[in-house]
Order: sequence, then structure tokens, then C-alpha cells
Amino acid sequence: MTQIRPRGAVAPLRRPALSSRRPSVDAVVASLRPEEPVHCLRPQAVSAAARAFVAAFPGDVLYAVKCNAEPTVLRAIAAGGVTHFDCASEGEVRLVRSLFPDAAIHFMHPVKSRGAIRSAWQQHGVRDFVLDTDGELTKILEETGDGEDLGLVVRLALPKGNAAYDLSGKFGAAPAEAAALLRAARPHAARLGLSFHVGSQCMDPSAWTRALALAAEVIAAADVAVEIVDVGGGFPVAYPGSEPPALDLFMDAIRAGAALLPEGVRLWAEPGRALVAGGASVVVQVQQRRGDALYVNDGVYGALSDAGAPGFRFPHRLIRLDGEAAEVERAFTLFGPTCDSADVMRGPWILPADVAEGDWIEIGQLGAYGTALRTAFNGFDRAHVTEVSDSPMLATPGYEAGAPARAA
Repeated sequence: MTQIRPRGAVAPLRRPALSSRRPSVDAVVASLRPEEPVHCLRPQAVSAAARAFVAAFPGDVLYAVKCNAEPTVLRAIAAGGVTHFDCASEGEVRLVRSLFPDAAIHFMHPVKSRGAIRSAWQQHGVRDFVLDTDGELTKILEETGDGEDLGLVVRLALPKGNAAYDLSGKFGAAPAEAAALLRAARPHAARLGLSFHVGSQCMDPSAWTRALALAAEVIAAADVAVEIVDVGGGFPVAYPGSEPPALDLFMDAIRAGAALLPEGVRLWAEPGRALVAGGASVVVQVQQRRGDALYVNDGVYGALSDAGAPGFRFPHRLIRLDGEAAEVERAFTLFGPTCDSADVMRGPWILPADVAEGDWIEIGQLGAYGTALRTAFNGFDRAHVTEVSDSPMLATPGYEAGAPARAA
């Protein structure tokens, strides 16, 4: 079943009863001949990646809902054994609770409105909240009534690292401040924790070891009991020309760092990209060709934000229903459909030299932030959403995934 809907719609899709009934991407294109983008979801790949991460991580796995909040994807995450969800807003809390009445939901954004805290606590049974200032601690205590079973987690700032997306500048308390916050929160917390984030798409396993060593120092300085250390997200996936170390190496680094923590501390992790990147592709149509520039119907204001200024490269292939494509290939630049000249994705995108108007291009590894970052700019906010049977277009070491396709 394929649906077309604008950005923001969250109604669940009808799902085939058996995975074998899902069509292939090529069959979807042949049936629809779409002139709008098609998001091709691979729930089986998401479940497999979640299952692999849950099996490897020595603690509780909290899926970072912001990465992809499609109900089909969330159900696939749950089917892979994830029962905890990292939410950053009241809307995410409400969505997860509507799908999973018994899930553990953790409000992991360090700055929340009072209404969001109150709603999460009173209406949705959320009991764990992150903070990184005295003001946020006061806000949480006031809006929860300093209630029983309250979990408080202090966000620790890390030095700037070398992740693809640095997250060191916006949230987190400096070590001395974090220690003071742990002491202040301890009398109110049924569970007290310390969290950090090494940055998104971090290729260095030792970053987690160093962060855990710093967390151990902060806990020692606070001199209070801490039950939880949350190692955050940032676990990388493969993109063309960029293959991360195997998942086991990250887990080994985390175990090495965790050995420095007080005995009995429970580990949490917040993977997002690592679980869902291979779980979706986007099919775009070429609407015009100008030399080595292809004008397509999705772009940086849609599913391809990471292909713009960040310069991520993605696996891709041409889909032509009528006739064979040329064997000779060349590099192209893609332009999105909006009026903004910044709507450009330079790639390079390696495609058959005779690519032309009316051809389609499937772009993979877009399960992470593809649907999540779509906007309504210029009115280009409609897309088909469907489930397919295809394997991921690119495999990441350590995750149960299908064989990779050509990575251009």
C-alpha cells in the first residue's frame, strides 16, 4: 500500500501482513511512474539493525525518535527489541505513547517548556528528564511536583571532537558544574544519571572511552551515588567513501570506559542514525538536464539536506523503465526543485552518461533524517511513502543488513 501525504502527517501506513508481499523499488516506480519523491521504507532492515545493536550494547537502548519518526519505522524499531525511546519534544512523546502504551519514554532534551514537562509527566507517564542547568532542574521539580520515581539525568559537555556533526557547543554543563548539578539533583532523584554526546557520525570508537573517563571523574567529584551513565548517540553508518569501524569496536571502547565507572552503574545509549539509515531510500525524478546538471524533484529542503552543505555522499542508481541506460558513466550535480540557488547537491553523482528527463534516481541510506528534515518550502512537501522488500543499498559493518549495491 502506497500513500501520498504532506510533511507532518503521522497517520500509520497500512502494512502488508507478510514481508514477501512488499513490492520492490523498481515495481513501485513501474506502477506509479511518480512525478513526486517516493520514500521507500525497509522495515525489515530497521528491525535487523536494531536487533544487532540491542545484542551488542551492554545496557539499555533508547531509540532517538528525532532521527526518523515514521510510525512504520518506529514499529520496526520495536520489532527489533527496542523498548526505550529518547524523545526531544512533547509531540514525539505523544506519538510514541500512542503507538507503544507500555514503552519507556525518556525526555532527553536539556531545555523543555513547562507545559511539555507537565504533559509528559502527568499524561504520558514519562519519568526521566535531562537537564544541564540549575534553572532546568528547578523547572522539572516544580512541574512534576518533585514526584516519586523521578529520574534526573545531567548532560555533561564534552570538548569539541571530530564527528561529522559537532554537538559540543549548544548543550551540556562543564565538568565542575555537572558535578554540582549531580549533588543538587540527588535528593530528588529515584534515578540519577550523567549523559553526554560525542557528536553525530563519529568514526572514532575511542571518543566514547575518553568521554566515559571524563564522566567517571565528574561522578567522583560529585561524591554522590549515580545509577545511570548515558553514552548518547553518534554511532556511525557507512556512506560511499566512508566506512566506519565495525560495531564491536565501538562496544569494546564503551566497555573499556565503563570499567572506570563506579560498580553497578547502568549504561544507556541513544542510537538513531545507526538503526535507521539503511532503512529507507528516496526515488527522485529528473525533470531537466543541463549539461552535467540534473534538476530533480527533491533537494536540501526535502529529504536530501545532508547531501547539501554537509556534503554527505549517498549510494544511488538510475532507474529507467523504457530502454537500457548507457554503460559509460559520468559525474553530475543535482539541483533540487525550489527557487533557492542553495538547493544544490554536488555529490558527485555517478550516473549513466545518457541520463535524461523522465529518468528516476534511487538514493539510499536516507532512513536517517530523510523524512524528518522535509519542509514545505515552495510547496514541495508532498511525497509518496511505501514499504519495499529491497535490502539496504549499502551495508554497515556489524549490523545485520543485506548485500550492498554499487556505491558510486
